[in-house]
Amino acid sequence: MALGVLSSRIHTVWAAAAGGWLGVGNDATYNHSDCFLKFPFPAATAEQQARIRELAEQLDAHRKRQQTQHPTLTLTDLYNVVEKLRAGQPLTTAKEQTINQQGLASVVLSLHQQLDTAVAAAYNWPPNLPDAEILTRLVRLNHERAQEELAGHVRYLRPAYQAPELQQSALALPATAAKVAPATEATGPQPWPTELAQQMQAVRDAVQQAGQSVTAAQVAARFRRTRPEKVQPLLDTLTALSLLRQTEEGAYAA
Repeated sequence: MALGVLSSRIHTVWAAAAGGWLGVGNDATYNHSDCFLKFPFPAATAEQQARIRELAEQLDAHRKRQQTQHPTLTLTDLYNVVEKLRAGQPLTTAKEQTINQQGLASVVLSLHQQLDTAVAAAYNWPPNLPDAEILTRLVRLNHERAQEELAGHVRYLRPAYQAPELQQSALALPATAAKVAPATEATGPQPWPTELAQQMQAVRDAVQQAGQSVTAAQVAARFRRTRPEKVQPLLDTLTALSLLRQTEEGAYAA
């Protein structure tokens, strides 16, 4: 659900205001500490979360499918065309028309519009608020969440990973749970997945199954012909998404 919200217009408005700039100020940057950590996510219902997740997965699958079919198609070119369609502007060049056909830009636009509506509903806001009003509401909500946290109430996105100490007492682990890690180790190094999403999941599983904090080298050793430098960026990304945590020693834990 969280990644779906990050694909919405509401988060784009926040990121544009909270992010920094490179060079002379022409290139926006996405600063994780301001654009993600301080972003007030909606208190969505389970049904709303499922809808947002579904649309985000459809959008991701569509873009990957079209880029696989057309290797020269870039997301930058595709979204330049999408923004023209959103603004009702004509596609005046042969390149734009080709990109529109290859990327099925109207489908991308439709999915984003549906996603924007779903995310707005999760905030209980009207779907067509102007950018200035969206930003005003997000800042107000950010301040409200800050006061909540001062009072001890934190709205965790991933409670099992961000606040495991609050959930461990409620877990009823089977008696064979302790045997899982040794059994996994006994099978020897595992094949390294070819797809990025599968690599992310494999690294996350490896850290969770370790039962203790592990280094990038220790995670890499669990896979065949895999170097620590290939695993390190995935560990950092999972940590940034609060799916893992980094210890003071620089190791990683679930």
